[in-house]
Amino acid sequence: MLFAATRADLATPLRKKQVNVRVTTMDAELEFSFNGSTRGRQLLEQVARTIGLREIWYFGLQFVDNRGLVSWLLEDKKVTEQNVKNETPLQFRFRVQYYPEDVDEELIQDVTRKLFFLQVKEQILSDEIYCPPETAVLLASYAVQAKYDEYDKSVHRQGYLSSERLLPKRVLDQHKLSKEQWEDRIQAWHEEHRAMLKEDAIIEYLKIAQDLEMYGVSYFEIRNKKGTELWLGVDALGINIYPKDDRLTPKIGFPWNEIGNVSFDNKKFVIKPMDKKSPHIMFHGTQPRIHKAIMQLAKGNHRLYARRRMADNIEVQQMKAQAKQDRLQKKMERSSGAAGPGHEAGGGEEEGGAGGGPAGG
Repeated sequence: MLFAATRADLATPLRKKQVNVRVTTMDAELEFSFNGSTRGRQLLEQVARTIGLREIWYFGLQFVDNRGLVSWLLEDKKVTEQNVKNETPLQFRFRVQYYPEDVDEELIQDVTRKLFFLQVKEQILSDEIYCPPETAVLLASYAVQAKYDEYDKSVHRQGYLSSERLLPKRVLDQHKLSKEQWEDRIQAWHEEHRAMLKEDAIIEYLKIAQDLEMYGVSYFEIRNKKGTELWLGVDALGINIYPKDDRLTPKIGFPWNEIGNVSFDNKKFVIKPMDKKSPHIMFHGTQPRIHKAIMQLAKGNHRLYARRRMADNIEVQQMKAQAKQDRLQKKMERSSGAAGPGHEAGGGEEEGGAGGGPAGG
C-alpha cells in the first residue's frame, strides 16, 4: 500500500538552542530540556524511558499549534520546526495514537494497559466514545475494582463510591435513578469481581470497551464531490465513511488490505482501492490540514496492521514471556493469600455466588 503527499509541509522554526518542555501523561506530569535539533522521535523515546514504557509504537505526543489546533508531533522532524505554540515550557500530551485489534493479545506491559485504560475510561466518561447504560455500569465496576481492589464490606462501607466519577453524564440524565441507586448497581458488580487482580480488572475493562463502535476511531469532518458533509474515521482495521448524523454505523468501509494507494494535496484526498475496477474515492477535508492529519494516522495504522500479520520479533517475544511470568506470579500470590486462615469459606462463596450476581457477566 502506498502513501503519497503532493505538497511538502512548511513550518516556522522556533529558534532556540535549549528548549524546556512539559509532557502530561494520563497520570503524571514530566519536565525535560532538549536542544533545538531534537526530533519528535527522540522526545517520544525520552518520555517512554522515563515512565518505563517499551510499547512506544502505540503512543504519540499531542500539542496545540500556533493556530490553536490540536496536532500529533511528527517523529522524523525537529520538534522546533513543527509549529508548536510558542510558550515556556512547550506543552505536550503523551497519549494513545494507535489502537490494537485485540487488547488482551497485543498489549503486553502493565504500564501500557494502564495508560490505555485511563485514556479510554476518560473518553467513555466524556462521551467521546458512546457507551450504552448497561455496559457503562459494568465498566464502572471494573474501574472500581482497578482502584479499590476486591470488595470488602468492612472497608467499603455505604457511600464509598459517592465521590467517584463513574458514569457518563448522558447516562445519568437519561434514566430516572438517583446517584445512590446507580452506586448500588455498580457495587453489586464490584462484589462479583472479588479475587480479581487490579491488573485483570483493567484488561477486562478494555476487552469490553474495544467492542464499542467508536472505540479507537479518529474522526475527521469531510465533504464528498457533491459537497455533502460526512465523517471519515481511521482505525486499526481501515478507513470508514459515516453520515454526518451517525458516527456509529459507517456507510462504506475500506479495510487496509483492500486499499492500494492513499494520496492528498491541498484540495483533495484520494483513496484508490486495490481492485483496479473499483472507482477511486475522492473527498475534501473541511480544512487543508485535515488531509495531512488523515495521512499521518493512515500510515501509522497501516504499518501496525501489517506488523500484526508478521511473527513477533525477539524483543516482543521476550516482553510477552516476562509479562506472562509476572502475571502468573501475582495470581499465585493472590491465591496463596486467599487460602490463609479465615479465607476458605470465602472461596466457597465465590464459587457458588458467581451465578447469582447481576446478569450479563
